[in-house]
Amino acid sequence: MRICTPEQAGISSARVRRFYETLEGYHIPVHSVILARGDSVFSECYYAPFHKDFLHRMYSTSKTFVAIAIGFCEQEELLSLDDPITKFFPEYLEREGAVHHPSTVRELLTMESSIRGVHWFLRSVTDRPAIYFEAPQTKLPGTLFDYDSSGSFMLGVIVEKLTGKPFLEYLKEKFLREIGFSEESYCLKAVGGYSWGDSGVLCTARDLLLFARFLLNGGTFEGKRYLNEAFMRDATAMHVCNNDYGFVTHDGFGYGYQIWGMARGCFSTFGMGGQIGFCDPKHDLIFVINADTQGNPHGYEQIFDALYRNILDHVSEDGSPLPCNETESGALTAWLSQKKLFCLTAARESPFSAKIDGVTFRAQRNPMGIQWFRLDFSANEGAFLYENAQGVKRIPFGFGHNVFDRFPEEGYSDEVGNEAAPGNTYRAAFSADWPEERKLRIRVQIIDKYFANLAIVFGFRDGKNVSVRMVKQAENFLNEYNGVMTATAEPSA
Repeated sequence: MRICTPEQAGISSARVRRFYETLEGYHIPVHSVILARGDSVFSECYYAPFHKDFLHRMYSTSKTFVAIAIGFCEQEELLSLDDPITKFFPEYLEREGAVHHPSTVRELLTMESSIRGVHWFLRSVTDRPAIYFEAPQTKLPGTLFDYDSSGSFMLGVIVEKLTGKPFLEYLKEKFLREIGFSEESYCLKAVGGYSWGDSGVLCTARDLLLFARFLLNGGTFEGKRYLNEAFMRDATAMHVCNNDYGFVTHDGFGYGYQIWGMARGCFSTFGMGGQIGFCDPKHDLIFVINADTQGNPHGYEQIFDALYRNILDHVSEDGSPLPCNETESGALTAWLSQKKLFCLTAARESPFSAKIDGVTFRAQRNPMGIQWFRLDFSANEGAFLYENAQGVKRIPFGFGHNVFDRFPEEGYSDEVGNEAAPGNTYRAAFSADWPEERKLRIRVQIIDKYFANLAIVFGFRDGKNVSVRMVKQAENFLNEYNGVMTATAEPSA
């Protein structure tokens, strides 16, 4: 990986700093960022505890990896894009009540299949392909775009049935390993044994940069062609309309083969929460970000506003360098080296805290099943203790900083999505603040194979009565932490 200063890439260090400041001004919980032009990286930043070797969940950016695996299968004449998907699943079609969906491989790639998707996240689902062929046909294939993760999963299953190996391993053999993709990268499994191809790839930010460079180069890397030009041209061409209203939105510029069109002729991978591999052909520029914007309905718009307004609007058109500015570029590097994961930043203290410190509150019946709780404060940290169906739990938190620990709820999924893993817990970051004198917020950020945001807000009417709201943003966990409760302080002994 070649490194250069922003000025050598045709943009000022001041503009790059403004880009980061814009992201932070929107309170985007950034995990990592890479900006590259040509073969050189002109900015790379990791927000501690994230680092360059961290295998980050890519969520739906995984779908683009699956699409490229399909391209290699076509190149090897293992399939045709116009094959009906029923060709690859005869064992399911023999079942009573099976729906013979007429969709083709190409129509799954462009999300124009005959169904609107299948909701996998039910504990009773043990065979995802079987569920797919139980779904009713809702539209004619090849006619309307509908975002469909289940179709992306089925494409990954097709690759694995044809090649006899996990789709990511297949891609490593075809090109990823040769271009420097990390050997440690892998994909979570779905129940039933196939790779969780629509959501489960874990790799580094630098891995995503390499993959995005392959996409931007149209299937080549450092002059060597790996995947044929015709497939790559179709994959990155926005020949499907995905914008019914015609509004200008980040995701309304068309759709290719599991690739999103962007403004000004750009295209991108998208993964839930902000896993983005953005390609700008005009400027030969790549933007990679890992983040977690779950719960922020404007997160993508804010990220792309920062990018377009501060980078694309100011980068030199022809790639020519700007005059060297060692002072600014050095200051930028030093500033970025100190970055830490977002935490709550309102008031660190409230005079009201003394009234509730160590007080046990007895909860009314509530959706979380919490029986009682207590808040303990100590200097610039604290703890939320409570009892739920699993027993007594403790959530630590810091004021003005994150405390890193395990989220106390046990049994959430590990290597197999949607499958309980007894005893498993997730790494998390915990921070708190006082946005009002009698209102305490706790922000939980799950930062593991799975990512999530949880907001816990205590609104105190007085020192004895409180309402508590918990709002979780997570794929299919933290369900025990969603709802509202009221509680009353127990009488003093």
